[in-house]
Amino acid sequence: MTIIIVRLMILLVAAGGGVALGDALELSAPWSSLALAGLAVGVGALLVEWGLQRVPIERIFWSGLGALFGLVLGLMLGTVLEAFVPDARGPGRGLLAILLGYLGGAVALRKGEELEGLSSVLFPKVAARRDIYKILDTSVIIDGRIADVCETGFLEGTLIVPQFVLRELQQIADSSDTLKRNRGKRGFDVLQKIQRIPKVRVQIHDLDFPQVREVDRKLIEVAKALGGKVITNDYNLNKVAELSGVSVLNINELANSLKPVVLPGELMHVHVLKEGKESGQGVAYLDDGTMVVVDHGRKYLGQSVDVLVTSVLQTTAGRMIFTRLKEEEAVPGGRG
Repeated sequence: MTIIIVRLMILLVAAGGGVALGDALELSAPWSSLALAGLAVGVGALLVEWGLQRVPIERIFWSGLGALFGLVLGLMLGTVLEAFVPDARGPGRGLLAILLGYLGGAVALRKGEELEGLSSVLFPKVAARRDIYKILDTSVIIDGRIADVCETGFLEGTLIVPQFVLRELQQIADSSDTLKRNRGKRGFDVLQKIQRIPKVRVQIHDLDFPQVREVDRKLIEVAKALGGKVITNDYNLNKVAELSGVSVLNINELANSLKPVVLPGELMHVHVLKEGKESGQGVAYLDDGTMVVVDHGRKYLGQSVDVLVTSVLQTTAGRMIFTRLKEEEAVPGGRG
């Protein structure tokens, strides 16, 4: 509320300044036109202030420094030009200063990634804060496991939820398809659960890129602008982000890495739930969802049996454990 009052006062001062400046310059325009002109300048200043909120301080610093360097260089070259072309005095110097000032600022802005080393020295607090920004995508919110990770305290920093992600969640929740609608509502429930966790800070961010249509690309641009990491379980977003130089935290990779390690020869107790693809096979599942294939386990459907691990296969879809019945060890001629 305070910032709104301050901005309104700025607009009033700008309008009054327009009238005062018009009187000082003895302009013949009516005071209402002068006030509107001053008001327009005030609105422009507020728009610049609003736009700069989205730009990291180091990018403002480097672009300003580049523009200043270009401006000075332009004035120097303009002075040299005047020595050879006296008629170019004034306009020539001003044109060179403007062009080189723009060029210096634009080049410094585009080379921001190459200046990150210096930025971390000049702005250590900003560099430290970059590491704590985690940008959530829609899929990982709907998935829900991120809330469990937050509750454990292993995830540090600020979780960023862009407004366009909330809009996508809202569109899913408003879908005519029942499954999609339930997924969208689940996403909002997960966000509310995360916000209630005392040790986790969730920030709804207004940063957007209207010229970018795809949500995944917007997330990558947000991560670049804030210097944060994207949290997702979307394989395609994971790959595109890595190719774009953005760090990714993949919930699926985290889940796979936390699954208990089993070795060939290890004894397990499992419950056979269904038949396997091959003849005589049975299939069981561990608590984390890992599939356990039991050789000759079909005859034990609906029962719990002791099995020995023979091999472990890691696939893109997850991990599969192949086992044989323990009782076969005691049967002469049993499968080895």
